[in-house]
Amino acid sequence: MRKNQEKPFEILRRELLTRLDMYGQMSDEEILELIDDLVLGWSGGSPLSLLQKESLRKDLYYSVRKLDVLQDLIDDPEVTEIMVNGRDRIYVEKGGVISRYGKSFLNEERLSDIILQIAGRCNKVVNEQSPIADARLANGDRVNIVLPPVAVDGPVLTIRRFPKEAITMNLLLAYDSLTKEAASFLETAVKARYSILISGGTSTGKTTFLNALSFFIPESERVVTIEDTAELQLQDLPNLVRLEARNANYEETKEITIRDLIRTSLRMRPSRIIIGEVRGGEAADFLTCLNTGHAGSLGSVHANSAADVSSRLEMMVRMAADLPIPVIRAQIASGVDIIVHLYRDEAGKRKVEEIAEVEGLADGEVSVRSIFRRKNRVLVRCGDLSRREKWDAYLTFAGEQEKS
Repeated sequence: MRKNQEKPFEILRRELLTRLDMYGQMSDEEILELIDDLVLGWSGGSPLSLLQKESLRKDLYYSVRKLDVLQDLIDDPEVTEIMVNGRDRIYVEKGGVISRYGKSFLNEERLSDIILQIAGRCNKVVNEQSPIADARLANGDRVNIVLPPVAVDGPVLTIRRFPKEAITMNLLLAYDSLTKEAASFLETAVKARYSILISGGTSTGKTTFLNALSFFIPESERVVTIEDTAELQLQDLPNLVRLEARNANYEETKEITIRDLIRTSLRMRPSRIIIGEVRGGEAADFLTCLNTGHAGSLGSVHANSAADVSSRLEMMVRMAADLPIPVIRAQIASGVDIIVHLYRDEAGKRKVEEIAEVEGLADGEVSVRSIFRRKNRVLVRCGDLSRREKWDAYLTFAGEQEKS
């Protein structure tokens, strides 16, 4: 491209990088002053309006100090997902709706630079030998990176945004995610130490719902969270331990798996264990926790329905342990008490579709029965708990506490 065909941004950015190399380390204020000099001194082509100069100043600064064209999206609290399929194919989820973003990276190399910058900040190694990485930005946003040759059409970057303020059950009620009756039921279930699994498809709000349920855990309890990439934002839990898995890399850093973390958490005297997502062989260890004195633990799992959760757990346990199917099903039936299944409606809003109880075994199968279920788009009560021992014990305890 000839110089007179280049855009002001391309010309000024090249000059900015030259001066940054010449001057060495500079503060943000000094870089902005340098950018101001370049923009004000621009004389090529047609003159720039004040609005164009302000936009150019911001774009230049973002290109050397922030995340380039993604920075506006990172700063927008309404953006929930950023999907980069290539330098000029960027998609954004906002209000549950996915649309194409109007900006693009200057070139493929610039996109690669940003990806390496993100990985470096998170102490993650990503290259042709290790082309897949999960990371977390400083603000808590989750990042997934896939590079060629795995990504056939070029680098792919996906950023899952999380609310800056923790989502409470009251906010979920305001969003019409569930009813007051269902929320009250779940509050009592958590306090009564029922073990609960949150199920649903991708991006149905499982992590958010786990955060909301955690508000009902008494402050006196010791809670250990275990995640592949730390995303949970548990609030008002003073005795909280957060553990995060770690991948091995070329520097021979030892891999620390979810299974490793579950086993070590049992030596930390946890009242409850919260697994951000059960997705593999760790299902066997999690079921062991639920059946060995850690009632009231929480977790999430990908599944198509509440009834599908038991078969998903069964499959994952068999990935890790050669156990007879009847033994696995017995572990599920005795360890998991309640399943909350989430979905996204046509408008992209995340809602509770069903709250079900794991009743036990019936004819060798795990029996799951609905307590709340959506009918004609409304979450209605359709049953009651059959396993009420912990429920009644908690209500008796709570009543005695009120009297005293």
